[in-house]
Amino acid sequence: MLGFLKACFLISLFFFYLLSSCSSSLPPSCNLQKEFLLNEMHKPGDVVLGGLFELHLTSVLDEGTFTSEPQQPHCSERAVCASTELLRDPSSHWDCGRNVLNLFYSFSNRYIHLNLVSYYATCSCLSDQQRFPTFFRTIPSDAFQVRAMIQILKYFGWTWVGLLISGDDYGLHVAQSFQSDLLQSGGGCLAYLEVLPWEGDQNELRRIVELMKTSTARVVMVFANKFRMIQLMKEVVRQNLTGLQWIASEAWSAASVLQTPVLMPYLRGTLGIAIRRGEIPGLMDFLLQIHPEETDNKQTNMVRQYWEYVFQCKFKPTEKAESSETKCTGQEQINNVETEFLDLSNLRPEYNIYKAVYALAYALHNMLQCEPGRGPFSRNSCANQKSLELWQMVHYLTAVNFTTSFGDQVSFDENGDAIPIYDIMNWQWLPDGRTEVVNVGDVKGSESKGEELLLHEDKIFWNFESKKPPRSVCSESCPAGTRMARKKGQPVCCYDCVPYSLECKSCPSDFWSSPQRDHCVLKKTEFLSYNEPLGICLTTSSLLGTFICVVILGVFIHHRQTPMVRANNSELSFLLLVSLKFCFLCSLLFIGQPRLWTCQLRHAAFGISFVLCVSCILVKTVVVVAVFKASKPGGGASLKWFGAVQQRGTVFLLTSIQAAICTVWLVSSSPAPHKNTQYHKDKIVYECVVGSKVGFAVLFGYIGLLALLSFLLAFLARNLPDNFNEAKLITFSMLIFCAVWVAFVPAYINSPGKYADAVEVFAILASSFGLLMALFGPKCYIILLRPERNTKKAIMGRKTNKK
Repeated sequence: MLGFLKACFLISLFFFYLLSSCSSSLPPSCNLQKEFLLNEMHKPGDVVLGGLFELHLTSVLDEGTFTSEPQQPHCSERAVCASTELLRDPSSHWDCGRNVLNLFYSFSNRYIHLNLVSYYATCSCLSDQQRFPTFFRTIPSDAFQVRAMIQILKYFGWTWVGLLISGDDYGLHVAQSFQSDLLQSGGGCLAYLEVLPWEGDQNELRRIVELMKTSTARVVMVFANKFRMIQLMKEVVRQNLTGLQWIASEAWSAASVLQTPVLMPYLRGTLGIAIRRGEIPGLMDFLLQIHPEETDNKQTNMVRQYWEYVFQCKFKPTEKAESSETKCTGQEQINNVETEFLDLSNLRPEYNIYKAVYALAYALHNMLQCEPGRGPFSRNSCANQKSLELWQMVHYLTAVNFTTSFGDQVSFDENGDAIPIYDIMNWQWLPDGRTEVVNVGDVKGSESKGEELLLHEDKIFWNFESKKPPRSVCSESCPAGTRMARKKGQPVCCYDCVPYSLECKSCPSDFWSSPQRDHCVLKKTEFLSYNEPLGICLTTSSLLGTFICVVILGVFIHHRQTPMVRANNSELSFLLLVSLKFCFLCSLLFIGQPRLWTCQLRHAAFGISFVLCVSCILVKTVVVVAVFKASKPGGGASLKWFGAVQQRGTVFLLTSIQAAICTVWLVSSSPAPHKNTQYHKDKIVYECVVGSKVGFAVLFGYIGLLALLSFLLAFLARNLPDNFNEAKLITFSMLIFCAVWVAFVPAYINSPGKYADAVEVFAILASSFGLLMALFGPKCYIILLRPERNTKKAIMGRKTNKK
């Protein structure tokens, strides 16, 4: 399949060469009254690629004069009909007598019903997938061309430039993109923006050139075609406007019609953006082996037309032909003729055609490789090759990704645009009078790095006496002892240098003095961020603890009928695990830039979550003691005060007290974000001030009181004679809890800024992990690894005292 399409590509490229020689006057109307026979060459198969290519050649200027201008491109009757036939919907009927402009307007509406891979359409408007969902291209859009130009301006420090555009979609879209992108990048300002007249209005051109002459901008960018440039350069020569650095858009950067002895004194040194040049393997061999078939005598045969053009002969001379007209024999040697068709040293549009055809080839190849039942469409179906839908071809084109023999990667983004790349060209006038356009670098697009510019500055010719890049700025940098004062009504690049006042002023609190003490600089901000290593570690630990809680909760629910879970008050165990999960999650409120709601919520969530957790532990401890007393003679009455209702009620009451403390604190003197400028002179530390220190102390004191009470009760019950005495686990867990928070207080007081928040988060995580591992680690060990000990007999067995 790929081999067949390679042949199709070479044929289509030959078609491009042949049609480039076609030029004639345009008839007043185009009547499509019958089917037009397209010039076609193809091998047997089920896929034919159609192509529309440039249909004209341009003439050149006479040496040293402007007496003969290049003519505007004209479409021949044969070319219009061929294009119509290629795009025509077989089910539709064209109206006769329609003029060519209307005809091509209709084409533009029909483009959206075709899979197009363009090699030459650069308008950024075509990246709109809502309007052009089936449009792809292998040439960069004008939006990238603008960004590439800005990279060149920034590289040479040109912040004051002029911009000339054509008054069509090409120029207007460029102007819009340039103004927005230049402002966002901070790359400079436009000294002027002018639209070149459509019909070459001499008065308007004179005004534009006079503006260029009086402007201080030494760099001029022109986004227009070569015909507009010819009209402009006539006036530039007339007014003898020199000393400018021209920046050429892709539309005229390689236009040989401008590289004449008359214009080169003005245009040499031009820097331009050009379509990527590439090599096409096998093209030269293909062109050299082309030979007309002896049995094929069709007048429309493109090989015969090509042969007649190259050798200036006719296979069938006309009856009225002059006697000097040569008859083609078909035996002429193509490699003995000098023709532009064999000059493959500067393939630029052709290289884009090569990439476009191969993109289609890879898409079709992948489509044909589809196996029924394993396809990418609904119910794993494949595309029907005989009735291929547009959206199916779009799917395969979007997935195309290959590297050309020249080393360029070809793939399409979500807008149908290929990875953009341009060559940077420099116009050089050699001593022998010849003109050479030299590649001095390239600019590539990258999703991660933006535009990457590579310039070989040593290869660039500058059309100035200094042989160096010109300086193009609106205002020079201000010397020491002066400051910039923007000129009223002027762009930001234009300013006056005003001496500093002897009076010193203090910078606002959010600013600090620059090292030169000549202006105020915004201070850096500091807070415990999710992006820094410390914040990442704490966040990861918080999420890990939450995950472990969920896993343990799942284990306990799955084994809820086992003695180990039931003997340790499963309801309180479940509630304890949920509260521990909240403890882990509340630490996330201490990370990130402090805001009013996070400052208010962080300590309230922390206080309520930990009180819920410690309340469950306290009630479990009380229940352990009550159960032991009930096991003694006459002690059964004590259990009626510690039933399930009383346990839930106690936990709810103790937690409600903390909720009330938090509510009073938030209402009376709420925590709030604060910009602290006392820690560092050049930094603003974002932190949460606690508001009422009394409220803060009461919240922590209440947690400490419950934790201390739980520890004392568990410590007193640690020697109860059960084989699995939960009081020992509670004692150990509360010992860890109290040790962490006792160490927290001095560390918190002595930690500045974001490190205070980090210490508090560390204390929350350490105490939560301590409670989780101490209370549930041994239980999970028995449940999962020692199930033989998960029996009522093993758990309730008594220790015997031997005398």
